[in-house]
Amino acid sequence: MPVQIKLLTHQTLQDALEDLARLRIEVFRAWPYLYDGTMDYETRYLARYAQTPGAVIVGAYDGDRLVGAATGEPLAKEVIQFREPFEERGFDLDQIFYLAESVLVPEYRGQGLGQQFYEAREAHARALGFTRTSFCAVLRPNDHPARPPAYVPLTDFWRKRGYAPLEGAIVYFPWKDVGETEETEKPMQVWLKDL
Repeated sequence: MPVQIKLLTHQTLQDALEDLARLRIEVFRAWPYLYDGTMDYETRYLARYAQTPGAVIVGAYDGDRLVGAATGEPLAKEVIQFREPFEERGFDLDQIFYLAESVLVPEYRGQGLGQQFYEAREAHARALGFTRTSFCAVLRPNDHPARPPAYVPLTDFWRKRGYAPLEGAIVYFPWKDVGETEETEKPMQVWLKDL
C-alpha cells in the first residue's frame, strides 16, 4: 500500500500529536539537529498546534503508522524567536505562514514525500489568505564531528521550491544535543518564499 498524505486539522490534528512527538524525537536525533528530546517536552511544545486557528499537520501514513509529518501555523502565533527577524524588518506577520518541522523516517525518503509536504502546507497557507511562507534551518559547522561524510544539505531542494535565505536573518533556539547535559542555543537561518 502506498504512503498516504493526509491534511490534519482540528480533531485529527489533536489525535496525531502523540505520534508526531515520537516521530520528532526519532528523526531529529540524527544530523543536523542532534536533538535529545523527551515526550514530556514534545507534548507541551506540540500542544500549541491544537490551540492555534489555521495550524496544520501534513501526515504521511503507511497504513496506520505515521512515518512523516510537516507542520505549520500563522507566523503571528509562533514563538518570539521566529517572529523577531520579521518584526525587525517591518514585515506584516499576518501575511506569513510559518512552516515548522518537516520530519520523515529515513527509509521513506527519496519518494517525493518532502515535496508533497511543502505543496500541501503552501496550498493550506494560500487557502487561508497568506502571501508568504517561511521556515528556519539549523546551521552547523562543516567540520562538526557528528556530520556524516555523505551528508547532502537540503539547500538545493529548498531553492527549487522557490525559497531563498532572508539576508542576515538568523534566529537562535535552544535544545539539548545528543551527548550534552544542558540546552544550548542553535543558530538557524530564515528562508522565505512569496506564494
